[in-house]
Amino acid sequence: MNALGTHIQVWKGGWSPDEVRYAAEEGAAIGYKFLEIPVRAPETIESDSIVKILESNGMFCTTSFVHGLETDIASDDKAIAAAGEALMMDALSKARDLGSKRLVGGMHSALSKFDTQRTRAGRQNAVDVLCRVAERAGEMDMVLCIEPLNRYESNFMNTARQLLALIDDIGVDNVYAHLDTFHMNIEESDPARAIRECGDRLGYLHVAENYRGYLGTGSVDFRGIFRALN
Repeated sequence: MNALGTHIQVWKGGWSPDEVRYAAEEGAAIGYKFLEIPVRAPETIESDSIVKILESNGMFCTTSFVHGLETDIASDDKAIAAAGEALMMDALSKARDLGSKRLVGGMHSALSKFDTQRTRAGRQNAVDVLCRVAERAGEMDMVLCIEPLNRYESNFMNTARQLLALIDDIGVDNVYAHLDTFHMNIEESDPARAIRECGDRLGYLHVAENYRGYLGTGSVDFRGIFRALN
């Protein structure tokens, strides 16, 4: 069975030890096995305290990452891409300290609304950075799970098919797809088919309604989603 987890920000707005403790206690009481904890600002993570809190609640963690404009690895500017690579390496180290085996999320580019198209040079910068980051993750016995985002949050990777092409170009065997039913509801003509097309390259899934509300109260076809997963 694949473990079911919950994002810490379902419970709290940050990831201080007190916030992690609350989320871990509440999540474990329901039956969740892990917390997803962002490491996009690795210097703010108190890893030793968080590991103890997770262990005391019988939980582990998965770690997520996304870029801002100043560290956009899909930028044409190699200095900005280099800053993004350095931050990702720091995030990997923090993830390892937390005991995480996965770095997940929309790490392919900046989380932002853009009004111009991406360029081939920017795409190549992202491929080059992600290749090196994946190789470093492999040395840490970790995998990358990269998430396509909707067009209002990214203009680089929006669909599973685009992501699979990116993974092929990265060419490192510890890189997988991370899908999210919220984003797929906007960008995929057939979310279940997108899951099946990923096949064994699907490494992580976010389950969310089309409007981020309680599951089953919106328009996402979860029956079709779970059949595709099976």
